[in-house]
Amino acid sequence: MAKAELRCIEESCGASYALTDERTACARCGNLLDARYEWNDLGGAPHGEKLRELWKTRKMSLAPEDLSGVWRFREMLPFLPEGGRIITLREGNTPLLDAPRAAAYAGLDALAFKHQGFNPTGSFKDNGMTAGVTQGAAIGKKIVACVSTGNTSASMAAYAAVGGLQAVIFIPAGQIAAGKLAQALEYGALTIQVEANFDTTWKLVFHMVEQAGVYLLNSVNPFRLEGQKTIAVEIMEQLGWEPPDWIVLPGGNLGNCSAFGKGLRELHELGVISRLPRLAIIQAEGSAPLYNLLCRASTENREPREIGLQPVENPQTLATAIKIGAPASWKKALREISATRGVVEKVTEQEIADAKAVIGQAGIGCEPASAASLAGAKKLVAQGIIHPQDHVVGVLTGNLLKDPGYTLAYHQGSLSHSKQGREIPIEPRFGNKPISVPPDPAAIQKLLDSQRR
Repeated sequence: MAKAELRCIEESCGASYALTDERTACARCGNLLDARYEWNDLGGAPHGEKLRELWKTRKMSLAPEDLSGVWRFREMLPFLPEGGRIITLREGNTPLLDAPRAAAYAGLDALAFKHQGFNPTGSFKDNGMTAGVTQGAAIGKKIVACVSTGNTSASMAAYAAVGGLQAVIFIPAGQIAAGKLAQALEYGALTIQVEANFDTTWKLVFHMVEQAGVYLLNSVNPFRLEGQKTIAVEIMEQLGWEPPDWIVLPGGNLGNCSAFGKGLRELHELGVISRLPRLAIIQAEGSAPLYNLLCRASTENREPREIGLQPVENPQTLATAIKIGAPASWKKALREISATRGVVEKVTEQEIADAKAVIGQAGIGCEPASAASLAGAKKLVAQGIIHPQDHVVGVLTGNLLKDPGYTLAYHQGSLSHSKQGREIPIEPRFGNKPISVPPDPAAIQKLLDSQRR
């Protein structure tokens, strides 16, 4: 068992706290916290081989903790005491799908998608929520809460229901996809719609919730990210522990990319993998505060942390899952970009929509924010940053059915987005508009014949 504690991410501060402390920020300096471990005798290449074999053996087990694609790797999550109660929906175990059509679109020789939309509630949040809700229950919390653009609320509501906890969610009114809202309601969460965007709602709720003794399960919760880092572990396992050159993933609140980087660094420290893949974080053009920060830092030849993140006051994107102008985990994300020699890029609404349609035509499908991965990979190939022969894994964070309204509008040619007060139509370059015919066999046959030409 590794020694575990919560520790401030600011190295110059170094404050540490017990795992049972429910705070999400350092009392001394206000920065976020990490779960940190001293691995004892687990480190080093020989021990890495033992871990790989142990995790492989557990695939044959029917124990609930081994059927989970998170808790099967529980040596990476040593914050939970041995024998502790695990709240699980058999999350994880999501596929790594080869996508030759999407690869060709991006200008790559090959591309695989890690599809988190196959999770129980249809998004990557389930990997984190099993860990976060489990920890909340372990320290005796009865009520859990989150501010959400959709996926977090759906996932938290489901896991709270399984664990017998009360779920309270705060959502920005009118800015959450119907599929995600329906999930939260169906799972029984108390749902509060705030007439504001995500960032304003977050500011209103953050201290209110913590002062009320409610357990907060946004990505500022370090245990959430501990669960999400197992997505990276699973990718490495599916690749035979041979890291790809790049992992490309969307960036919203920046918790997931932070979790990926932390997980990869720990795998390397434990001797499970021999090198680190590079991370590419992709933001929507109208909601790209991290991209903006790095551009400014490059222009001014200054350190990004010295400048500080300038929030996007009114973020604009139809990819609502990454519509966040003041990401809480930006300092963690900077750390992982540095550790992996990563990059940050932004993509337009048109690029996201087209990439989403291409992923759909490959028979895979995803929600809008997920498609930023493919759009970003294509852009980075065009810039010469990713090379055509590089081994690339794109992360799809959510299921196609999360936002059916977006998909229908794109294919029907009615999708548009706001930019500087104007509505900009999105061209359905890969559209598949439904065709109406009268109830006449001859008319139907004529249509079918025309499609065969």
